[in-house]
Amino acid sequence: MLMESLKKLMRLILEKKGSNPVILDMRKTPIPTDYFVVVTANSRVHMRTLRDSIVEFLRMNGLPLIYYDKGDEYEWLLIDAGDVVIHIFTKKGREFYDLEGLWIDAERIKF
Repeated sequence: MLMESLKKLMRLILEKKGSNPVILDMRKTPIPTDYFVVVTANSRVHMRTLRDSIVEFLRMNGLPLIYYDKGDEYEWLLIDAGDVVIHIFTKKGREFYDLEGLWIDAERIKF
């Protein structure tokens, strides 16, 4: 996914009221993806809305969709779009898993 697609994805996340979205540049890590997008949802219903909107965005823009969590009772939903992996958390899940802390050396991309 190119930077322009990342910008569009961030706009979509903000339009859908995703909280505190962060993009981590993972290219200098051993993780086999270029970027992580991390966002917090305010409820499980909101998590589903974000997930479904992002999946639709990927499909409508001809971007890869390798895998996504289809369940509803998680603290963390994952969408694997190849070069970008999107992580949608509840507040509790984001604090517990602390991906930003785990990957503290990854550069934060600002838009």
